[in-house]
Amino acid sequence: MPEALHFTGNDEADRLLASDPLALLIGFALDQQVTVPTAFIGPLKIKQRVGSLDAEELAGMQPDRLEAVFREKPAVHRFPGAMATRVQELARTVVSEYGGDASRLWSEASDSDDLRRRIEALPGFGEMKVKALGSVLAKRFGVAAAQGLVPGHPTLGDVDSAQALEDYQAEKRAYKAAQRAAKG
Repeated sequence: MPEALHFTGNDEADRLLASDPLALLIGFALDQQVTVPTAFIGPLKIKQRVGSLDAEELAGMQPDRLEAVFREKPAVHRFPGAMATRVQELARTVVSEYGGDASRLWSEASDSDDLRRRIEALPGFGEMKVKALGSVLAKRFGVAAAQGLVPGHPTLGDVDSAQALEDYQAEKRAYKAAQRAAKG
Protein backbone atom coordinates (compact mmCIF):
# COMPACT_ATOMS: atom_id res chain seq x y z
CA MET A 1 0.00 0.00 0.00
CA PRO A 2 1.39 3.44 -0.86
CA GLU A 3 2.12 5.92 1.89
CA ALA A 4 0.39 8.68 -0.11
CA LEU A 5 -1.42 9.30 -3.37
CA HIS A 6 -0.03 12.49 -4.87
CA PHE A 7 -3.34 13.93 -6.08
CA THR A 8 -3.61 17.17 -4.06
CA GLY A 9 -0.24 18.69 -3.18
CA ASN A 10 -1.35 18.53 0.48
CA ASP A 11 0.60 15.88 2.40
CA GLU A 12 -2.18 15.20 4.92
CA ALA A 13 -4.82 14.83 2.19
CA ASP A 14 -2.55 12.65 0.07
CA ARG A 15 -1.84 10.33 3.02
CA LEU A 16 -5.57 10.14 3.83
CA LEU A 17 -6.37 9.03 0.27
CA ALA A 18 -3.84 6.21 0.56
CA SER A 19 -4.87 5.06 4.03
CA ASP A 20 -8.67 5.42 4.01
CA PRO A 21 -10.61 3.56 1.30
CA LEU A 22 -13.72 5.70 1.83
CA ALA A 23 -11.63 8.86 1.34
CA LEU A 24 -10.43 7.47 -1.99
CA LEU A 25 -13.99 6.72 -3.12
CA ILE A 26 -15.21 10.15 -1.99
CA GLY A 27 -12.38 11.80 -3.92
CA PHE A 28 -13.45 9.98 -7.07
CA ALA A 29 -17.09 10.87 -6.44
CA LEU A 30 -16.09 14.55 -6.20
CA ASP A 31 -13.89 14.38 -9.32
CA GLN A 32 -16.37 16.09 -11.59
CA GLN A 33 -16.16 19.62 -13.01
CA VAL A 34 -13.33 20.57 -10.65
CA THR A 35 -9.58 20.02 -10.76
CA VAL A 36 -8.11 16.77 -9.47
CA PRO A 37 -6.54 18.50 -6.43
CA THR A 38 -9.86 20.19 -5.57
CA ALA A 39 -11.75 16.90 -5.79
CA PHE A 40 -9.28 14.84 -3.83
CA ILE A 41 -8.69 17.34 -1.02
CA GLY A 42 -12.45 17.15 -0.41
CA PRO A 43 -12.29 14.04 1.81
CA LEU A 44 -9.85 15.80 4.17
CA LYS A 45 -12.12 18.87 4.37
CA ILE A 46 -15.09 16.63 5.16
CA LYS A 47 -13.13 14.71 7.80
CA GLN A 48 -11.94 17.92 9.45
CA ARG A 49 -15.44 19.42 9.52
CA VAL A 50 -17.37 16.30 10.54
CA GLY A 51 -14.71 14.81 12.80
CA SER A 52 -14.32 11.53 10.92
CA LEU A 53 -14.87 9.81 7.59
CA ASP A 54 -17.15 7.11 8.92
CA ALA A 55 -19.54 5.74 6.30
CA GLU A 56 -22.33 5.14 8.81
CA GLU A 57 -22.03 8.64 10.23
CA LEU A 58 -22.07 10.27 6.78
CA ALA A 59 -24.94 8.04 5.64
CA GLY A 60 -27.03 8.98 8.66
CA MET A 61 -26.39 12.73 8.74
CA GLN A 62 -29.24 15.12 8.16
CA PRO A 63 -28.89 16.18 4.50
CA ASP A 64 -28.93 19.90 5.36
CA ARG A 65 -26.14 19.37 7.91
CA LEU A 66 -23.97 17.58 5.34
CA GLU A 67 -24.71 20.27 2.77
CA ALA A 68 -23.59 22.90 5.31
CA VAL A 69 -20.31 20.96 5.67
CA PHE A 70 -19.88 21.17 1.89
CA ARG A 71 -20.77 24.88 1.73
CA GLU A 72 -18.44 25.99 4.54
CA LYS A 73 -15.65 28.16 3.11
CA PRO A 74 -13.57 27.05 1.39
CA ALA A 75 -16.31 24.94 -0.17
CA VAL A 76 -15.70 21.22 -0.68
CA HIS A 77 -16.95 21.44 -4.28
CA ARG A 78 -18.30 24.05 -6.69
CA PHE A 79 -21.67 22.24 -6.54
CA PRO A 80 -21.98 21.70 -2.77
CA GLY A 81 -25.63 20.63 -2.65
CA ALA A 82 -25.42 18.05 -5.41
CA MET A 83 -22.09 16.68 -4.22
CA ALA A 84 -23.20 16.46 -0.57
CA THR A 85 -26.12 14.35 -1.82
CA ARG A 86 -23.81 12.20 -3.94
CA VAL A 87 -21.36 11.61 -1.08
CA GLN A 88 -24.22 10.69 1.24
CA GLU A 89 -25.56 8.24 -1.37
CA LEU A 90 -22.06 6.80 -1.69
CA ALA A 91 -21.78 6.40 2.09
CA ARG A 92 -25.19 4.71 2.19
CA THR A 93 -24.09 2.29 -0.54
CA VAL A 94 -20.88 1.49 1.35
CA VAL A 95 -22.94 0.81 4.49
CA SER A 96 -25.64 -1.27 2.81
CA GLU A 97 -23.44 -3.26 0.40
CA TYR A 98 -20.12 -3.46 2.25
CA GLY A 99 -20.98 -3.15 5.94
CA GLY A 100 -19.38 0.29 6.12
CA ASP A 101 -15.97 -0.97 4.92
CA ALA A 102 -15.22 0.66 1.55
CA SER A 103 -12.21 -1.59 0.94
CA ARG A 104 -14.56 -4.58 0.59
CA LEU A 105 -15.61 -3.09 -2.75
CA TRP A 106 -12.34 -4.35 -4.24
CA SER A 107 -10.99 -6.82 -1.67
CA GLU A 108 -14.00 -9.11 -2.16
CA ALA A 109 -14.31 -8.71 -5.94
CA SER A 110 -13.91 -12.09 -7.62
CA ASP A 111 -12.45 -10.72 -10.86
CA SER A 112 -12.30 -7.64 -13.11
CA ASP A 113 -15.88 -8.04 -14.29
CA ASP A 114 -17.15 -8.25 -10.73
CA LEU A 115 -15.10 -5.21 -9.72
CA ARG A 116 -16.40 -3.27 -12.73
CA ARG A 117 -20.00 -4.05 -11.71
CA ARG A 118 -19.31 -3.00 -8.13
CA ILE A 119 -17.75 0.33 -9.15
CA GLU A 120 -20.47 1.06 -11.72
CA ALA A 121 -23.08 0.55 -8.99
CA LEU A 122 -21.65 3.47 -7.01
CA PRO A 123 -23.53 6.77 -7.40
CA GLY A 124 -21.92 8.94 -10.07
CA PHE A 125 -19.38 6.33 -11.23
CA GLY A 126 -19.43 5.90 -15.00
CA GLU A 127 -16.98 4.34 -17.43
CA MET A 128 -14.24 6.97 -16.98
CA LYS A 129 -14.26 6.61 -13.20
CA VAL A 130 -14.29 2.81 -13.48
CA LYS A 131 -11.08 2.99 -15.51
CA ALA A 132 -9.47 5.66 -13.33
CA LEU A 133 -10.29 3.98 -10.01
CA GLY A 134 -9.39 0.58 -11.46
CA SER A 135 -6.05 1.97 -12.57
CA VAL A 136 -5.32 3.44 -9.13
CA LEU A 137 -6.28 0.16 -7.44
CA ALA A 138 -4.14 -1.88 -9.84
CA LYS A 139 -1.09 0.35 -10.09
CA ARG A 140 -0.92 1.90 -6.60
CA PHE A 141 -2.48 -0.81 -4.41
CA GLY A 142 -1.70 -3.99 -6.37
CA VAL A 143 -5.33 -5.13 -6.52
CA ALA A 144 -5.30 -8.10 -8.91
CA ALA A 145 -9.02 -7.84 -9.79
CA ALA A 146 -8.40 -4.28 -11.00
CA GLN A 147 -5.78 -5.21 -13.61
CA GLY A 148 -8.41 -5.80 -16.28
CA LEU A 149 -9.83 -2.29 -15.80
CA VAL A 150 -6.60 -0.43 -16.62
CA PRO A 151 -6.96 1.42 -19.94
CA GLY A 152 -4.22 1.97 -22.49
CA HIS A 153 -4.00 5.71 -21.78
CA PRO A 154 -2.67 7.66 -18.79
CA THR A 155 -4.93 7.90 -15.74
CA LEU A 156 -4.58 8.89 -12.10
CA GLY A 157 -3.14 5.44 -11.55
CA ASP A 158 0.03 6.69 -13.25
CA VAL A 159 0.40 9.60 -10.82
CA ASP A 160 3.12 8.77 -8.32
CA SER A 161 4.52 12.23 -7.56
CA ALA A 162 3.66 15.93 -7.67
CA GLN A 163 5.41 16.19 -11.05
CA ALA A 164 3.45 13.24 -12.42
CA LEU A 165 0.23 14.99 -11.36
CA GLU A 166 1.27 18.14 -13.23
CA ASP A 167 2.13 16.07 -16.31
CA TYR A 168 -1.17 14.19 -16.12
CA GLN A 169 -3.19 17.40 -15.81
CA ALA A 170 -1.33 19.00 -18.74
CA GLU A 171 -2.05 15.93 -20.91
CA LYS A 172 -5.71 15.99 -19.86
CA ARG A 173 -6.05 19.71 -20.72
CA ALA A 174 -4.43 19.18 -24.13
CA TYR A 175 -6.71 16.23 -24.85
CA LYS A 176 -9.82 18.23 -23.94
CA ALA A 177 -8.65 21.18 -26.03
CA ALA A 178 -8.12 18.88 -29.03
CA GLN A 179 -11.62 17.43 -28.56
CA ARG A 180 -13.14 20.94 -28.45
CA ALA A 181 -11.19 21.96 -31.54
CA ALA A 182 -12.36 18.87 -33.42
CA LYS A 183 -16.00 19.70 -32.61
CA GLY A 184 -15.67 23.38 -33.53
